[in-house]
Amino acid sequence: MEMHLHPTAFEIAGRLVLTLIACILVGLNRESASHSAGLRTTVLVGLAACIATSQANILLGLTGKTPDMFTTMDVMRLPLGILTGVGFIGGGVILKRGNLVSGVTTAATIWAVSVIGICFGGGQLILGSCGTVLIVLTLSVLRWIDIRIPRDQRAQLIVASAAEGPPFPDMSELLRGTGIQARFQGFSQSTQSERTLLTFDLHWRQPEVEEAPLDFLKNLEPAYDVRSFEVIKEAMH
Repeated sequence: MEMHLHPTAFEIAGRLVLTLIACILVGLNRESASHSAGLRTTVLVGLAACIATSQANILLGLTGKTPDMFTTMDVMRLPLGILTGVGFIGGGVILKRGNLVSGVTTAATIWAVSVIGICFGGGQLILGSCGTVLIVLTLSVLRWIDIRIPRDQRAQLIVASAAEGPPFPDMSELLRGTGIQARFQGFSQSTQSERTLLTFDLHWRQPEVEEAPLDFLKNLEPAYDVRSFEVIKEAMH
């Protein structure tokens, strides 16, 4: 199907149905992971883009114009306007809390389904179908691969010294052989005792799918008493 000057009701309905199916396939992936923009948001964005593009297609049937004169018209103005508007929606789902940035993939998904809607709305059914398949594969298959790629991990460790004051045991020496590197961040005095609380920034590499390596905490005894261990998430979803 191509962008005809006078699309029939059947052609318009086909574009809407294909857009609905494509957006449902993508939206189910986001909904199952409890993302801020789930099934309904994805479907609404895609359908809106399809309806707007279909409307532009209908309005192209001007007196004296023929299909071979499309190049004389600025047919990109509406798609660019749609994508600009979708950008505001995408910006609304991106959140930053300290070192954690979330919603980037969700925003990109909203932008992608709007492009799919534009393709179907313009009658480019093969392009829209291929794009839908690639988007679904990216969100599912590549996600499975992504969480299994070793990457830098961080955590904040707070320990209490075994003694009431310095000297303190070397943390790097205690962590030797674990693959974890420790960087001293600062210290404070415990309100419950005379012991000193030391804060360390830990770094190691492992896939996201694996649990944080907690066995190393045993290496710190009896030199330190572990008070807190918090993994710092930096992944963007």
